[in-house]
Amino acid sequence: MSATMAGQQIPVIDISNIDEAAGAQLVDAVHDWGFAFITGSNTGFSAPLIDRLFDLSGSLFRLPFKEKESCAISSNNKGWSRLHSETLDPKHQKRGDLKESATHFLPFGANIVNPQQPIPPSLAQKEAEISDFADRCRGLCMQLLRLFALGLKIDETDGGQAWFARYHDVSKGPSGSILRLLYYPAPGVCEQDTDASALRAGAHSDYGSITLLFQRSAQPGLEVLSPQAHWSSVPVWPPGTEEDQYPPILVNVGDLLSYWTNGFLKSTVHRVVFPPNGASTDRYSVAYFCHPANDTKLAPVPSEVVTAALDSTGIKQDVLGGSRTLTAEGHLRSRLAATYGWEKGADGES
Repeated sequence: MSATMAGQQIPVIDISNIDEAAGAQLVDAVHDWGFAFITGSNTGFSAPLIDRLFDLSGSLFRLPFKEKESCAISSNNKGWSRLHSETLDPKHQKRGDLKESATHFLPFGANIVNPQQPIPPSLAQKEAEISDFADRCRGLCMQLLRLFALGLKIDETDGGQAWFARYHDVSKGPSGSILRLLYYPAPGVCEQDTDASALRAGAHSDYGSITLLFQRSAQPGLEVLSPQAHWSSVPVWPPGTEEDQYPPILVNVGDLLSYWTNGFLKSTVHRVVFPPNGASTDRYSVAYFCHPANDTKLAPVPSEVVTAALDSTGIKQDVLGGSRTLTAEGHLRSRLAATYGWEKGADGES
């Protein structure tokens, strides 16, 4: 099964079984596209559960400006971002993204009595509910990381299916993993945004290992850069799955998983555009960005699949890392500094 996308297709992978067959399908999908839809009751996300979080998201973004501003994002990448404060494609965008976001108000998996960022008072009673959603996302990502390891045929002596997952274990220390609520207002909210060049989210690749994206019906806008270098629209859900009890979830590979595999797993550039034909529609989405522990070094993955692919092209295994091995935190801080215009200090802090 697949989701038609401007004459091409993003595969739909059933992950009911965490085995080599499902892993191979997932690896094949993201090697070509960087994206795949995943299905199955063991994703852990029923339609009512997803709808409930979107209800909470809507209530948050409708709060008065002053209440949201009291929780403004800081260099820890947590908090509320106003319209145009984020520029995902700073080299080409004339103006920042037309969106608001609320990022990881809670230290998920830690003590929620002591949040790392101020929380809107009207949202305080919903902390546990949002935290549960984030924990479910993390659990699903751990399943996917095991599938990637199975699909890449990592030998048991090197860690087997636990190879990626072990670097994402919360016991390894803090990471950049975040749950992000996103709101893209309908066209015309600002006079300047009638410019044809304005984007809801500029062209970018994601910074972490993998991303989970939850979308709402009849709120399109996501586009990916196809292997043929054309922008292609992505359906909210694959055709025929609109009434599924467990809606398909869109998954994409981020920079770190791509670095680990020397580009074999593709971190695809994508963006969010306005609805076609001038339709006046808000867009809400929820993204979970999964990152390994901050001090994780992105050394080459011991995969016969990756090695064989690189040998066939003549590419050296360490080419993407250059002369030094990247760390997860170093890459994240570099990307955030460019996105928000934060200056980096000598110690790498932004």
